[in-house]
Amino acid sequence: MGIQKRRAVVTGASSGIGAATVRLLRSHGWNVVGVARREDRLKALAEETGATYFVADLLKQDDVDALAEHLRATGGVSTLVNNAGGALGMDSVEASPISDWEWMFEVNVIAVKRVITALLPLLRESMAGVPTGEGVADILTVSSTAGHFAYAGGGGYNASKFAVTSLSEVLRLELSGEPIRVLEIAPGMVKTDEFSTNRFGGDEEKAAAVYANVPHPLTADDVASSIVTMVELAPHISLDLVIIKPVAQSAVYKVHRGPLEVKH
Repeated sequence: MGIQKRRAVVTGASSGIGAATVRLLRSHGWNVVGVARREDRLKALAEETGATYFVADLLKQDDVDALAEHLRATGGVSTLVNNAGGALGMDSVEASPISDWEWMFEVNVIAVKRVITALLPLLRESMAGVPTGEGVADILTVSSTAGHFAYAGGGGYNASKFAVTSLSEVLRLELSGEPIRVLEIAPGMVKTDEFSTNRFGGDEEKAAAVYANVPHPLTADDVASSIVTMVELAPHISLDLVIIKPVAQSAVYKVHRGPLEVKH
């Protein structure tokens, strides 16, 4: 791919996996546009990495439309990394607030659909005139193991992530025959600065307990490394789904705490 064919948009780029993905793509020579709501963080990331940025709230259609117009005017895009998302609460289905479910569906599902609809024409344009087998556009969505395996307390987060996994599977069928890969990466336990803190309403103690005594939970850099591997594979290879977990996590609901030791 030429330089213009290696332009990526990364949503949720102001922290965590999104910011780590921007950094790694830039270190590999990609042209990268980071997208998020917090301009101060995006500006700092741009100054650090040489990426550009666009401030947008993906829950607002006008912002997403403006993003698409900006990208069209500044060179298009060949890779979309749908990373923005989040979780709220661990209450039961019965007890959890409807407002939490509404927010999780808006950010984890509707926003992903909104961005795909807006940017898919640009992804197609990036492949215009590219001979078969010499290039590919990508739509990579960061989902979760919660979108493949239910667990108690998952509630709205499980439901929203199962929905975005289904969205990706349907989209892959709909784009059959086009030079566009539809990729999904489903991380398990990833220790970032904000995910669990946000889930527990800012309760740092509860957030820390999630990772207490777990040997080597994944980091944002671990997930970013896998994302970049997926989009840099040869154009004829599609890693449709990558589930990535720390070795200490054998299932979404089974995490080993303490040293990993060989059994005798």
